[in-house]
Amino acid sequence: MDIYKFINIDENSRVPKYQQIVDSVIDNISKGNFHIDQKIPSINRFSEEFYLSRDTVEKAYSILKERNIITSIRGKGFYISRTKLISKVNILFLINKLSNYKLRTYNHFINNIGANSHTDLHVYHCDETLFLNLLEKNKSAYDYYVVMPHFKTENLRHISATDKALNSLKKIPLDKLIVLDNIKPNLDGCLGEIYQDFENDIYDALSEGINRIKKYQKIILVYPEKSVYPYPRRIQHGFRKFCVEHKLDFEILDKIYDDMILKKGDLFITIEEADLVNLVKQVREDEYKLGSDIGIISYNETPLKELLGITVVSTDFKVMGETAAEIILNKKKTSFKVPFHIIERDSL
Repeated sequence: MDIYKFINIDENSRVPKYQQIVDSVIDNISKGNFHIDQKIPSINRFSEEFYLSRDTVEKAYSILKERNIITSIRGKGFYISRTKLISKVNILFLINKLSNYKLRTYNHFINNIGANSHTDLHVYHCDETLFLNLLEKNKSAYDYYVVMPHFKTENLRHISATDKALNSLKKIPLDKLIVLDNIKPNLDGCLGEIYQDFENDIYDALSEGINRIKKYQKIILVYPEKSVYPYPRRIQHGFRKFCVEHKLDFEILDKIYDDMILKKGDLFITIEEADLVNLVKQVREDEYKLGSDIGIISYNETPLKELLGITVVSTDFKVMGETAAEIILNKKKTSFKVPFHIIERDSL
């Protein structure tokens, strides 16, 4: 059978032999080497040809049958039962920066989208020109486009989308476009939007923690005014709204300065990792007790913050990535705001 020359079993691979058979059959169908109704070897012949145990081949065939990739006809043998449905779905995943939480969203997307897809990850660094070039280069090349729209102005301020970026996105068929992380920039009718509401998210999350927050005498938001990867100013708006409504003394700083003047009763909300590290270092040097004398809340959860006991306000990146994958898998239009909460730990 010609089918033998297409099957690849690597004796040195750590992948189980049965899984190699499954992967090889699927790969050859996606490449067009195997066709619907094409007969494939019996379990005995396959095991003899590749010097594999009968149980190994039987397990692989069982998996392929469960996924309706092959079918067995009594007295005749095994046949390829589908080709079109198993072809790989090609996805372009565009993110604005390689941050820990962006990659976590991407990884959860990949884990949920399944093996029958191919996803290309590109980073455009909040740069309009690079973004436009990437879309122009890859127009009509993908089945779906997952885009995180975050851009920067000439003076390094955040903007959800420029006019040129918006026009470029509108050229993508709406049933192929998923807008991720940010509120959609006037793209009514796109297949999916999974977003953060930056203003209301921080307001609601801080409100959840008000009982512990109100023990502090002053709340300081450390918001970088100019950054290579700028943050939405809606974070500031939500913070101000929270402080004003609860009649809390507050201040907004651009960064944590060296030799910062710290006072007992201060609560800091940091966004960038560098500011968090600098602040914790100074709190320790000044011999303040974290979570009692000085409080810290950090923006966006990471494993290291959990390990160090840092309180965070954060979106659920797992839900964000998985929901984007489900939209593609189910081909169902969805508008979904990702859960955003405070996770209280010792630093508060």
